[in-house]
Amino acid sequence: MRKQILIRPLITEKNTSLQEALNQYVFEVSKDSNRIEIAKAVADKFKVRVEGVKTAVIKGKRKSQFTKRGKFEGHRADLKKAFVTLHKEDKIDFFGTEV
Repeated sequence: MRKQILIRPLITEKNTSLQEALNQYVFEVSKDSNRIEIAKAVADKFKVRVEGVKTAVIKGKRKSQFTKRGKFEGHRADLKKAFVTLHKEDKIDFFGTEV
């Protein structure tokens, strides 16, 4: 069974500015994937040329909630992001709209 490398694209205002300025796209990826696997997965899925991949592991935040029954504590899961730089002529259109 083949593991899923790309989980979802992360679309925020900051990441959209990265797309416009540096042609860089941000994805949430599986925690055990490496840069080579990520580059191959993006190239295969979107039919683009990948020039570079940077990764970052974001630690989950601690969360607490107060209810009538007391205080509940927990934490969010850790997250691994991949910043994928594409060739200057390539683009990824997540929404299917051409401008």
